[in-house]
Amino acid sequence: MNELVVSKNDDGLKIALLKNKKLVELHHEKVSDAFCVGDLFLGKVKKIVNGLNAAFIDIGYSRDAFLHYLDLGPQVKTLLRHVKAASSSNKKDLSYLDSLSSLPDIDKNGKISDVLRPHQEVLVQIVKEPISTKGHRLSSEISLPGQYVVLVPFAGNVSVSKKIKHENERKRLKVIGESLRPRGFGLIIRTAAEGKDNATIGKDISIITKKWRTMMLAISRAKAPAKVLHEEHKATSILRDMLSKGFDSIYTDDQITYNKIHDFLKIHQPDVVKNLHLYKGKAPLFRVMGLEKQIKANFGKTVTLANGTYLVVEHTEAMHVIDVNSGSKFLKNTASLEENALKVNMEAASEIARQLRLRDMGGIIVIDFIDLKKNENKRALFEHLKKEMRDDRAKHSILPMSKFGLVEITRQRARPEIQITTTEACPSCNGSGKIQASILLVDEIKNNVDFIIRQNKEKALKVAVNPYVASYLTKGFLKSIQFQWFLKHWVRVKVVGDFNLPFTSVRYFNSKGEEIKL
Repeated sequence: MNELVVSKNDDGLKIALLKNKKLVELHHEKVSDAFCVGDLFLGKVKKIVNGLNAAFIDIGYSRDAFLHYLDLGPQVKTLLRHVKAASSSNKKDLSYLDSLSSLPDIDKNGKISDVLRPHQEVLVQIVKEPISTKGHRLSSEISLPGQYVVLVPFAGNVSVSKKIKHENERKRLKVIGESLRPRGFGLIIRTAAEGKDNATIGKDISIITKKWRTMMLAISRAKAPAKVLHEEHKATSILRDMLSKGFDSIYTDDQITYNKIHDFLKIHQPDVVKNLHLYKGKAPLFRVMGLEKQIKANFGKTVTLANGTYLVVEHTEAMHVIDVNSGSKFLKNTASLEENALKVNMEAASEIARQLRLRDMGGIIVIDFIDLKKNENKRALFEHLKKEMRDDRAKHSILPMSKFGLVEITRQRARPEIQITTTEACPSCNGSGKIQASILLVDEIKNNVDFIIRQNKEKALKVAVNPYVASYLTKGFLKSIQFQWFLKHWVRVKVVGDFNLPFTSVRYFNSKGEEIKL
């Protein structure tokens, strides 16, 4: 059961993907996000660095983006010629671009200074968002994704997703791709195309080709640096990549987003439109769907599973480390420690696969599973982890368990890891770790009460404090501090215990119930 929830807030959209009511992906599309993965820019070369065999490109961001020689793509010279032709043209009809022949591929071991020069305009695509002090990572090997195919300009071949295992289906899709491939483009047949006919795939190719034409027209009017093609709305891009798996429900509380999703579904999968709902309630959509609680519960350093097993997630500059602990509970109906360890590891592997998608953890991930002795159990765990990560859209590679019980994963890092604050500053010390000396608290309260009664000439006064402090102020009745106030000022001072107040916090109220600020 797949569900998509899109909620609008002040700074953009929060997008949650749920599987069987459990949160598996979380995205935040900010209003200010003008530089997203997949966006295409007409950039300008600022600097060539021969030592890195790379160039820094101005795309309009505060930091120049990075373009390595290996990311130019073999047909970059053909791309540059198309960009130059489009930039120098004022024609609305770009059909003349079809007559431009392809140039030879660049040398794999060449130098970037042989291809690019300073101040040159180049078409680039963002492949990685800024992380830490690094700017965007770019590529000139352009790819335009659709629902069933990916269009690759100037590449002349057709390839089929390796996730499609049946050989006959692969051959069928290859033949369809060859027959429908536009001149001057390569095709990658996506996994979602499995079982689809010529008309469906052809329609998808037509939509992407039209997008390419629109972009080339934008280049003819643009002045670098400028965005010439924007990646689809984040919600619709998720739908595009996962629509073949089906969505049981799609909820949004934003009318504009509702319209965009509705239009997308109407074109690509009309039968799913009935599952789209516009939420109009007053309570926040994420709260109604129970997502706020899930977010807080799943982003802490420790992640607890239902059987008592827990994960400890640590982040360093070089890698992420996940430690699997069985907790204090021993699983029932297990014949041995080995079987128990395998069951714990299996459940932990399922949760780890979800956590990697949810937190969008990239780079190197090292998992310390509970030790297994038998090789068949190690293989079973390895295969289970691979199965659980099949739905992960990020490119990843998993190595078998080492003799030390460690599993290493590399996962594509396209954007900074999602960070959700799951701790709050202590209300008593505001996170400083220090509070006012408690021995002085009562003296301060006494002085404030005396001051308020003398200054304001109050006939009655209420003092709200932590219940422990209230007990101290009222202890002994005739000998209590509260009674001493009455004897001193002939004013009734009511002491109220409030569990919501930190130990050192005190609030004062007059006879009308108005708070007195000191």
